[in-house]
Amino acid sequence: MSTMRRLSTTDPDFDAGLDGLLAWDSVSDDRVQQTVADIIRDLRTRGDAALLDYTTRFDRWTPACAADLEIPRARLETAWGRIPTAQREALETATARIRAYAEHQRLESWSYTEADGTLLGQQVTPLDRVGLYVPGGKAAYPSSVLMNAIPAKVAGVGELVMVVPTPDGELNELVLAAAHIAGTDRAFAVGGAQAVAALAFGTETIPGVDKIVGPGNIYVATAKRAVFGQVGIDMVAGPSEILVVCDGKTDPDWIAMDLFSQAEHDEDAQSILLSWDGAFLDRVAASIQRLLPSMERETIIATALRGRGAMIQARDLDDAIAVANRIAPEHLELSVEDPQAIVGRIRHAGAIFMGRYTAEAVGDYCAGPNHVLPTSRTARFSSPLGVYDFQKRSSLIMASAAGAAQLAETASVLARGEGLTAHARSAEFRGDAQSPAEPSVS
Repeated sequence: MSTMRRLSTTDPDFDAGLDGLLAWDSVSDDRVQQTVADIIRDLRTRGDAALLDYTTRFDRWTPACAADLEIPRARLETAWGRIPTAQREALETATARIRAYAEHQRLESWSYTEADGTLLGQQVTPLDRVGLYVPGGKAAYPSSVLMNAIPAKVAGVGELVMVVPTPDGELNELVLAAAHIAGTDRAFAVGGAQAVAALAFGTETIPGVDKIVGPGNIYVATAKRAVFGQVGIDMVAGPSEILVVCDGKTDPDWIAMDLFSQAEHDEDAQSILLSWDGAFLDRVAASIQRLLPSMERETIIATALRGRGAMIQARDLDDAIAVANRIAPEHLELSVEDPQAIVGRIRHAGAIFMGRYTAEAVGDYCAGPNHVLPTSRTARFSSPLGVYDFQKRSSLIMASAAGAAQLAETASVLARGEGLTAHARSAEFRGDAQSPAEPSVS
């Protein structure tokens, strides 16, 4: 059985207790960092040969040649035909909903023209090539394929390259089917830090990309951090989190299962219940004890709830909202009578699930919004993955002759104030020009 710690905002040591609960060191240790650095260095030196060696070592199968690492698009289509009808229909429904939501996120180019004829604006273009890492070790996540690939394709990314580890050489049919319906262009049976390095720097077989997205273990996360700058990355995510704010009127069994839904990810996941009704916290605790033995991942859930879970009693709704903003959770459930009345007061959360009937689990699979969310309090400054993460923005400036003359005056003063004479004269040349096509000689 699992006993979640109990905290109260009226406790004199509440601040310290909450800080300790939320503390998470997402930085890998020296051993992991050194291992990843060695793999990246080896990959850059030996390319495909290193990939083959690491596949044999970590995934326990030996490709005959590097070309065997690629999973043909025909194989993705075959997987689509092999999976049960119910799974195919579920993937179709989820894909349609995720794409419909993503379509609303697409940024468009814009410009405006000032009175003197100067044009200013912004040009939006998609990334050329994106790498998608899909976990394939302890579990397979077709939902991660959809959530990462669909926004990229909606953004107009030219080529989407998927990498997925295949322990013992086994391919997951559901993952391949998800890659098919999501429009993945190329797929490779490689994983780990070596796959991240291959995407970042390219090999003879795997093309280098502009950005790498997708979750992975500590080695993958460390590798993504290490190659950032060579390529873009989505984020370095920590363990999954849920915060449920409840007024005490939701079925306690529902809330208990919501807490389980994140705790079952792994032993480091975090589930927190926040309410101003102490008796309700007791009822949820009773539901947890009763329902936990029925869960397939009972041991994992129990460990997570014991280690990083908590029930927090607030003074009232206002106090609960203040605590929720301080926690800045990945997933926030507002299981209250009128969530729309308070959602505007939530400043920090990856995704907000509003009302008693909105389980966080539907957001993981098929509601529409992305399930790739900021963790470890990074919702204070980060946002969910979206179409905008696969688009670039270029500023547009086209000065008219009159506009150049006016702007030159300001630019000259500021440039000379900084001691950058060439900057000043570059602007002054245009400002002194007799016509936009014939600059004066100075």
